[in-house]
Order: sequence, then structure tokens, then C-alpha cells
Amino acid sequence: MTDKNRTWVNNFIIKGITDIPELQAPIFMLVLVIYFIIITGNSIIFYLICVDPRLHNPMYFFLSNLSVLDMCYTTVTMHEVLVSYVSGIKSVSFSGCIAQMYFYVSFLCCEFLLLTAMSYDRFVAICNPLHYLIIMSHKICVILMSACWLLGFLIVVPVFFVIFDIFCFQSNEINHFFCDLLALMKLFCSNASSMEHLIYIESVFIGFVPFSLTVLSYVCIIRTIFKVQSSGGRLKAFRTCSSHLTVVFILYVTIFCLYMRPTTTFNLDSDKLISLLYTTLTPMLNPIIYSLKNKDVKAAFKKCVKKREQFRKSVDFVAR
Repeated sequence: MTDKNRTWVNNFIIKGITDIPELQAPIFMLVLVIYFIIITGNSIIFYLICVDPRLHNPMYFFLSNLSVLDMCYTTVTMHEVLVSYVSGIKSVSFSGCIAQMYFYVSFLCCEFLLLTAMSYDRFVAICNPLHYLIIMSHKICVILMSACWLLGFLIVVPVFFVIFDIFCFQSNEINHFFCDLLALMKLFCSNASSMEHLIYIESVFIGFVPFSLTVLSYVCIIRTIFKVQSSGGRLKAFRTCSSHLTVVFILYVTIFCLYMRPTTTFNLDSDKLISLLYTTLTPMLNPIIYSLKNKDVKAAFKKCVKKREQFRKSVDFVAR
């Protein structure tokens, strides 16, 4: 395609969740409430893990990082909806759009890798409990966590090199509530098949490999659990993994249904509702899943509330 037939853009217009004016305010309030719940819930989990010595072990170390990731990738997407409603500005620069897309995909990749590391942690805890603290030492946990963050930000770089090389779009209006890769691909002047192939290759490393390792870990875990003689022991082992398994299931099902299909089947009006679901559902449910089923987290929360109440009473006493 010659340069004169290309559409060069300096900024994009983000259409948002809906074009109906009457729904703008209710959607803004809904997103604001959901975002508040996500930030508050994950902040509480992160704070409790930091301050309570009983939660200073590998499982909660990974969980604290999961809370940080949930807050990060939710903020990357949700702030666009909130800011555009308050300011009335729906445009975003080309570089700003690519940056938002890059950080969102990178945080998502980090989460895939982190969930894989958490499945390995559960595998060691159940299949090799006597050597758990030796295998999952603080040094190993830091190395695993650093690898998750580093690989998550590096593995998606090739896709964005290709996007930066395109610079040709049929329109500058993105039918989404943030700069989503699928929505941007719909605007490419040329055929997006090469980008599709690259995305599928990346998906093998980003999604399929971590998913396969997670499944392999749980196959070994289930085999070990069924070897346990007592029903109480089997139930306790299943409970240890149930929270993580629930989060893995929710995240992978929504992501695979949305991204692992040809671009010809994309329907952005419905897909952005699915995107809103998976960008908010998992981060919002994670604190609930990991706290309601976890006696250590509930005990830490009660202890924190009790200390706060004692502090408030002491302040009131001094004030009198």
C-alpha cells in the first residue's frame, strides 16, 4: 500500500462501553463501585500479608503479588472509563494507546505466569510436604516471582514492535472502553492475518504453556490426594487448592473464549462486555475467594480489626 492511501493517526477516540447518553452516569457509578471494591479488597489482602507474621510463607507471598497484579491491570483499563466520563475527553495519543495496551497485556501475562508458580507451590506443598520449606525457600520464591514479572513484560514485546511498524489504520475510533489489541486490529488497513499468526504463537508461550504446566501440577496433586487414606485428609488437601483452582478456571475460560479465535468472528459490541467481565470479575473475586475459604487470612483480618479498635479506644482515652 502506498503512503498516500494510508491513514496516519496521532490519536485515537475511545468509544467507551456504550454510546447511549442515559446510560453513561449509571455505568460510571457501576465501574467506580467495582473499581473501589477491587482496590480495597486487594489492598486489604496485601496489607494483611505484609503485617501478619503468620502469613509470611510462600503461598501468601505469591498471593500478595497476585493482589498487586490485579490492582495494576484493572487500573490500566478502568481508569480510561472513569477519566473520560469526568473530563469528557475520549481521545488518547497513539503512544499513550500503545503504552496502555502494552501494560495491560504484560500484567495479564504476569498473572498467567504467577498462577503457574502458585500451582507449583501447591504441588510441592501436597506432593512433597516434608521438603516444602526447603524447596520453596525465600530465595526460590523471589526468583520465581522475578521471572514472572520479567517474562511477562518481555514476551509481548514482538507484538508491539509489529504494531509500531504498521501506523496504518482505517479509522482512529476504537470501539472499546480501552485500547484493546483486538479492537485495534479491526482498524488495520492491511490484512491482519500476519498479526493473528504472531498472536497465536505468542499465545502458546503466554497462555498454553503456563496452562499446561498448571494442569500437569494438578494432575500430580490429584494423584497424590487420592492416595491419602483418610477422607478428612483428602478434603483438607482439596481445600488447600480450591481457591487457586477457582481463580485459574475463571481467568483461563474467559481469556481463551475471547482471544483464541479468528478475527473474523469478533463482535466488538459484545466482546467489550466480555472484556469488562474478565477485567473486573477475577480481581474482584480473588480477595473473596482467598479470604472466605482461608482461616489464616480471616484470623489476620480479625486481629487487625481488634488492634485498630484497641488503638481507637486508647486515643479516645488520651483525648479525654
